[in-house]
Amino acid sequence: MGMSVTISRAAEQDAEQIFRLRYLCFQSEAALYGDHRIGPLSESLADVRGEIASGVVCVARLGDEVIGSVYGRVTADGAGEIDGLCVHPRLQGHGIGARLLRAAEAAVTEAAPVGAFRLSAGTRSEPGLRLYRRLGYRATGRAEGPDGIPRIVLERATGAGQDPAAQDPDAGTAVYAATA
Repeated sequence: MGMSVTISRAAEQDAEQIFRLRYLCFQSEAALYGDHRIGPLSESLADVRGEIASGVVCVARLGDEVIGSVYGRVTADGAGEIDGLCVHPRLQGHGIGARLLRAAEAAVTEAAPVGAFRLSAGTRSEPGLRLYRRLGYRATGRAEGPDGIPRIVLERATGAGQDPAAQDPDAGTAVYAATA
């Protein structure tokens, strides 16, 4: 009998596993842009601990191993911001990314009602962009990330206080769970 993947809020003791996972997952993104200074590869363990303490961090676990993570927070303008979605490369393509994204949306909504969720992805990050579009996100603009990587900004409107997972009947059936 195999183990199933569980999704939950991260705890401080998960910080090191999240840190290592993000470093592994974002290697392919760095190679895509020819720049290993991208945000997830330049963050510190203290940065990850700070995210867990101040924002919403959800993790996917297979047994005791953290195999996926995502950050979420409410921005100053009242939107829910999602960042850093990643799933271990050996486990991509099983809907884990979609489950993590929806869990982060639900956790952010618990913290404060939001009218929209916002995220961004590199312009060359097609697998991630496909996932986000399939989950109802639409391109609203372009921006340059703090690391200089050109990004597409995507948003998904939601009824304030409504459970985001209830709005997407296909939330658990992602075809690819790429990094954000």
